[in-house]
Amino acid sequence: MYSDFDREVGEMRVEKEREAKVAEASMAVARRGRFICECGGSISDLRREKFGAVRCLECQQEYEREQVMK
Repeated sequence: MYSDFDREVGEMRVEKEREAKVAEASMAVARRGRFICECGGSISDLRREKFGAVRCLECQQEYEREQVMK
C-alpha cells in the first residue's frame, strides 16, 4: 500500500516529466519552426494542426519507442 508521501512523490515526478516534454517540444519548435522536423523532414499539415506535432511520423514513432524503453 502506498502512503500519501509516495503518491505525492510520484505525482511530482510525473509533473516534472511532463514539463520536460513540453520544454523539449517548445525548444524543437523554436529551433526548426512548425513545419520542419528535427531530422529535416517536413511535418504534414494534418499532424501539425490536429496534434501540434513537432516531429514527422517516423521520428515520433522512434521517440515513443525510446520512451517505452526507459
